[in-house]
Amino acid sequence: MIFLVDTGVFSASLSKRPSEQLTPLLTRMVGHRVLLATQTVFELRYGAAVASWGEARLERLENAIAHTTVVPVSDALVATAAQLRHLCRIEGHPLHDRAHGNDLWIAATAVHLGVPLLTADSVFTACPRLELA
Repeated sequence: MIFLVDTGVFSASLSKRPSEQLTPLLTRMVGHRVLLATQTVFELRYGAAVASWGEARLERLENAIAHTTVVPVSDALVATAAQLRHLCRIEGHPLHDRAHGNDLWIAATAVHLGVPLLTADSVFTACPRLELA
C-alpha cells in the first residue's frame, strides 16, 4: 500500500521515544511505500532549524527523507490545492483557514495522488475528497 504521511507522523517515526498515540500509525508504515508532500519536507527542515538540531540528527532526518518519495509540486497539484481550498470554504472545513495553509497542501497532495493520508491530526477529519488511512 502507498501512504502520504503527514509531518507529525513522519517526525514521530524519527523519534527514539514516539508518543503512544502515534505508535499504531508508525506500525502501519512498516512495509509500505511512504510519500511525503513537499510541504512536509519544508516543515521538517524548518522545525530542525528552529530547534538547532545537531549534525547527527540532521543527517538522520535527511537520510529518512531520501528513503521516501517527495511529491513534486506541479501545475496539476496547484490546481487540486485551489479546488480543495474552495471546497473547504464552501463546506466550512478548517483547512480553508490561512492558519492551516501547510495542512491544506498536504491534504491536496494526497487528494491529487488519490492515496490515503496517514495522520493523527484531527484538522484533516471530514476534509472533502480526502481519504484518511
